[in-house]
Amino acid sequence: MFKRRNKRTTWQTLRESVWPRGGWARAAQYIKHRVHRLPDTPEKIALGIFIGFFVTFSPFFGLHFLIAALFAIVLRANVVAAILATFVGNPLTFFAIGAVSLNLGRWVLGMRAHHGPPVGAQFSHAFGDLHHNVIALFTGGPTHWGYLHAFFDNVFYPYLIGGLIPGILFGLVGYFTSLPILRAYQARRKGILRARKTYHL
Repeated sequence: MFKRRNKRTTWQTLRESVWPRGGWARAAQYIKHRVHRLPDTPEKIALGIFIGFFVTFSPFFGLHFLIAALFAIVLRANVVAAILATFVGNPLTFFAIGAVSLNLGRWVLGMRAHHGPPVGAQFSHAFGDLHHNVIALFTGGPTHWGYLHAFFDNVFYPYLIGGLIPGILFGLVGYFTSLPILRAYQARRKGILRARKTYHL
């Protein structure tokens, strides 16, 4: 019943993950609409938004939805709001988020300016090591950890530490900005429903 009439091709799926149909502005409006209509208290929804924003500044790419949902369950926040809020991290913002988190983390850890391979190359090298080691588990071949160690020391750990501060700051902005809006929206919606009920009586 909820399936698409015309199934998307793989290329369409990849393209829309980078640039949604109608653009990111329309996608943002849709997410805003969905958050407003969530059936939960404003406080739990706002906490979910805080969690989603916070998790977006972590280096666990591909796991943001899962981590946000787990945090929301543990903290008794709205899970859907937490997941939707992770969309603040998208192809238009990931470069800025990554640059801020990584450079801030290196500064906090007192690391000198990095003169090694670019971050993208380190991602690629680390993935190559990981891929090789997974195959080695089944073939008995030698394992390689050099690139993974370098990636952890130069990228992952500084990114993880550096993402905490902006993650908390943006999370607080999201929380305190959305809370009064959600309260006003729900109060207005309750008033409309009461008026309709009175009218029909």
